[in-house]
Parts: sequence; C-alpha cells; structure tokens
Amino acid sequence: MYHSVSPYTQDPYRVTVSPRRFEQQLRWLRRRGLRGTSMRELLAAERTGRSRGLVGLTFDDGYADFARTVLPTLHRYGFTATVFVLADRLGGHNAWDPEGPRKALMTEQEVRRAADSGMEIGSHGMLHRPLGSVTEAALLDEVQHSRTVLERITDRPVPGFCYPYGDVNERVIEAVQAAGYDYGCGIWRSALSGRHALPRTYVGERDRGLRLHAKRVRHELTCRTAR
Repeated sequence: MYHSVSPYTQDPYRVTVSPRRFEQQLRWLRRRGLRGTSMRELLAAERTGRSRGLVGLTFDDGYADFARTVLPTLHRYGFTATVFVLADRLGGHNAWDPEGPRKALMTEQEVRRAADSGMEIGSHGMLHRPLGSVTEAALLDEVQHSRTVLERITDRPVPGFCYPYGDVNERVIEAVQAAGYDYGCGIWRSALSGRHALPRTYVGERDRGLRLHAKRVRHELTCRTAR
C-alpha cells in the first residue's frame, strides 16, 4: 500500500516515499524474483493458481506523481500497479489533509494515460471521505457514480474499490458488491476481511532490507489467510 512518491521535506501523514527509496524497494522485489502487479492481475492469477512470485502494488488517492514519477519507474522494472483515484477531485489536490503539504492529483488525461499504459484504475470514491457513517444517497454516489465516471474516462471496466481511511463496515461492503466491483481493498485485517475487504501492508520511507522482509513474512502469515 503506497500513496505518493515524490521528494519531500515534511510528511505529517506518512503518505510519501522518496523516488530514490521507491526505486530501491522495487529493486528489492526484483532481486528476490518477485514482480509487482496490479490487483486485477494478482487476483486473476490466484484464481488459476499462478500467483506465486506476484506482489500486488497499490497507490491510494491518485496523486499526480503516480503519472509523472511512479509510472516510468514501474515501466523500467516491467511492473504494473493499481492506482485508486478520486473521481470528483481529478486535477485538484489533497484537501482532506488539513496539515498538508498540498499535493496535486492526477488529471483526467493522466488517468487515461496510466490506463493506456497498462495500469489498473480503481475507484477511491468521489471525495475521500469515510464511508461508514454517510447517508445511503452519499454512499451510492461514492461507490456507484465514481465507477461510472472512471469507466467513462478510461473506456475500461473498473473492477476494484478502495475504502478511504480503511473505514469499512458490512453496509459499505454490501454497497460495493451491489455496484458490481470484483474486489475491495481495506487496510487492516479484521473480521470483515475477504474478497471485498482485502488487507494490505503499508510501505513507507523507512522500509528497506530487513524491514521489507519482516513485512513480507508478516503479510504471508496474517493477511493472505484473509482471502
């Protein structure tokens, strides 16, 4: 689970990885015979028993640095990824983070370019708000309308949804399933974990070498059993 990859001097929400560290992390994967993939590809491979050596790479929020920094780096390694985009904030910024720093979000053109280059576009809702307590009308808008917008932009199916803040309950999962999503991504493992609430492992600036190995082992022992 990544968010932003860019140079930075402050990062109060710990959502940023520097380009240098990101490339080191991808190199770590490749040296171990692992390949980064989109969630769409990973889950399809799991259905046929061919997921060994694949690691799902996800990027929440749809920051512009995905198109400008992450995309060319992934291409150099022959990796793909899933980027979860906010359908009603394209071309905007991360207004939900009051302490900043301000980060630009991908435009429609950048989302389309990412999809055309082989990346999976998933929905992160419309506005980046916690969904557990919103009204039924707002939930429908966040889940269904966001998918419609992104499918129009990319001219491709949008099979995955990612819950902002990892805020998910049974009602939200049911809405995601009813909207036709093939899977949903959460953050932590819980009693709700499964195809539509997949737990993920956070990766940050401090993660290299032994920390990456420890996170991989922990994920294998805990998160994968939730699938």
